[in-house]
Amino acid sequence: MNEYIATVIDTTGIQSYIFGSNRLRENIGASFIVEQTTNDWVRSILKSEFGANAYTYKAGLEAGLEEKRIEQDNLDAELVYTGGGNAVVIFKQKDDAVRFTKALSEKVLKDAPGLRIVVAHSGYFEWGERLADIVDELMKELERKKRAYNPSTPLLGLGVTANCLSTGLSAIDVSDNFGVPTSYPVSREIVEKLRVVDSKNKAPANEKLKSLIFQDLQHDYEIPYDVDDLGRSEGESSYIAIVHADGNGMGKRFKQYGKGKSDREYIIDMRKLSETVNEAGIEALKAVARKVVQLSNGDLQEEFSITQRDGKKYLPFRPLVYGGDDVTFVCDGRLGLSLAALYLKEFESKKIADGKDLTACAGIAIVKTHYPFARAYQLSEALCRNAKIFMREEKERLGCKDFSALDWHLAASGLSGSISQIRQREYEVFEGCLTMRPMYLYSDDDWRNWEDFTTVVNKFNMDDNWAGRRNKVIALREHLRQGKDKTKQFLQLCGLTEQYLPRYEKSTNDDFYKCGWVDREGERVCGYFDAIEALEFYVSLCEKS
Repeated sequence: MNEYIATVIDTTGIQSYIFGSNRLRENIGASFIVEQTTNDWVRSILKSEFGANAYTYKAGLEAGLEEKRIEQDNLDAELVYTGGGNAVVIFKQKDDAVRFTKALSEKVLKDAPGLRIVVAHSGYFEWGERLADIVDELMKELERKKRAYNPSTPLLGLGVTANCLSTGLSAIDVSDNFGVPTSYPVSREIVEKLRVVDSKNKAPANEKLKSLIFQDLQHDYEIPYDVDDLGRSEGESSYIAIVHADGNGMGKRFKQYGKGKSDREYIIDMRKLSETVNEAGIEALKAVARKVVQLSNGDLQEEFSITQRDGKKYLPFRPLVYGGDDVTFVCDGRLGLSLAALYLKEFESKKIADGKDLTACAGIAIVKTHYPFARAYQLSEALCRNAKIFMREEKERLGCKDFSALDWHLAASGLSGSISQIRQREYEVFEGCLTMRPMYLYSDDDWRNWEDFTTVVNKFNMDDNWAGRRNKVIALREHLRQGKDKTKQFLQLCGLTEQYLPRYEKSTNDDFYKCGWVDREGERVCGYFDAIEALEFYVSLCEKS
């Protein structure tokens, strides 16, 4: 009778670990380390501890053609799959599971200080049809362990020590020893983050990004390490956009896909699903990178300036978290909306192992270039959650399937409070709500969608009634604040009594384009304030005809 132990490894607090610093270079290194922890390090430790008696499978191997199987080849350990920030391993003996956990923990303590991992082990189980349920229970156990985690209090140093500017911990080195242009004291955690982006150490974080995303693109651009190299134009634009996108319902899909299958079928299908989801995210980012290169080359309709320094040209785009359905990238502020929508479209077009449609939601935080990066990321994550809430509410109201949605916020100055508090404070007027966000990526019958929105933005930029008349557009924005009657009067004074405002094609209300306001689900909503606000932060990605 064959009995085995299942072990699940996950990381906790990765958002604070990756985005706790306001320095892009440190964020890049942290993201690379997190990905290594539950992927490459798990594989390498299994090999170093168990040698040929551990099987870690090859990515891309056709389903069912595994070289070895723990139930028939007398292995000590087999990696079930890695993906979504966690890894699942089967061991023959509990002592082997503990031995592996100790080795991985030691590796994390030495090479990823500040990062926390959580591990859960099952009891012995017989090989058959229980693995899917066991992994599901272990995932729940991991969540309980995360909530019950008792954080340690590190020694913050003695009177003679210098503090790290990023973590506040005792500094052990200075940043310029790791290729950083400026010098500041850094702790051991930051040293390891900087080490993986240092050219003296062959910059493994950058090399992996190039091989996955940029390898097939012919270009002579550098991938930026600093926000100042993201396309900032002195005197014109000094904003960056942080885009966070997350697939809809992926956790449930993994769980459902593994139900009712034998243990070996479960392993095969989980590997296949994990790999195809990872490929979908990578391929979608490749499409975004390809479009950015075209834009930088001047091959699109829009003209766009890029950063050039010391004879080097920099792409205005940098992925930070990639692979799988959870993606974060940073770019020039003028590109954030367009690139986020493009990513969602490309992600939707991919096919994965379970055969169901892919959808995702995205949050875009557009902030001043040197706005605290950690806070900007938190905003993008909150906006993504907002888009998901909108998707779930519309899904329940209409009885429709999951769909892609996006939400954004432009922070011209500082931020105070949650996104709902900000919108209540800045976008609520006596007529109703000035903002129509979040919105659908696509919709056949709702005017609040990205295609209609960009059509309206383009007409404000190109239509004879509005193009080049910035004062007129700003005046319209202020009249929209005052309600539909004031907006109608303004349009009459401008002589726009036939064309009025640019039309939303999906809108069925004939009065909408005449006053800018419409009833939607029992509330008054303005459809044009967001479009005016986005004029400076929307770049068309259409190719030259």
